[in-house]
Amino acid sequence: MKKTFVLTVLFVLPVVVYLFFASGVNNFGKLSVLTENIAEINDNPEGISLENKITVLGFLGDNVDLKKGNAFNLNQKIYKRFYQFDDFQFVMVMPKGTEEKTEALKKELGTFSDIEKWNFVFMEKEQVTTFFKSLKTDLLLDANMGTQYVFIIDKERNLRGRDDDEDVGTKFGFNAISVADLNNKMVDDVKIILAEYRLALKKNTAGRKN
Repeated sequence: MKKTFVLTVLFVLPVVVYLFFASGVNNFGKLSVLTENIAEINDNPEGISLENKITVLGFLGDNVDLKKGNAFNLNQKIYKRFYQFDDFQFVMVMPKGTEEKTEALKKELGTFSDIEKWNFVFMEKEQVTTFFKSLKTDLLLDANMGTQYVFIIDKERNLRGRDDDEDVGTKFGFNAISVADLNNKMVDDVKIILAEYRLALKKNTAGRKN
């Protein structure tokens, strides 16, 4: 009887543990699509777009100094960790008139990392508002046309996030002021979406070979 019990523990238990974690990967291996087909960024001299890119999207507003800490947090916790992945980019939507302050911010960021994939797009304030509304979140821009939250946009221009977050329920964005939010949640979610596209690429490649 004891031998049977030991054999069961040795051979059955590992299988059960594997199935448990495998089911966890399936359940949590994808970020929810919270808003489909958000607006595209058009008519910018730099030719920046969201289509076919995995984008961290932010709105720093016209008081750039006020959101400078947000930018440094994002640069340190998210950008430096993931910028070398193909098709990954940062896009900060800025009100027109902030070009000079933005250039100063870029120089400061450039002292800490390669900022090749930090992109800044300038719009009229009305355009910033309209573009932000296309995200269809429960968040608002502040009086300076900015927000402390940043968003993950997939290659099909869908806003991705969590629809069952333990703290807020539906989590549209990540608080760039909070290092804990960036470390504990956003890092994981960026990993998930990058893995999702890598897996899709592998499947497509395997399909073509077959």
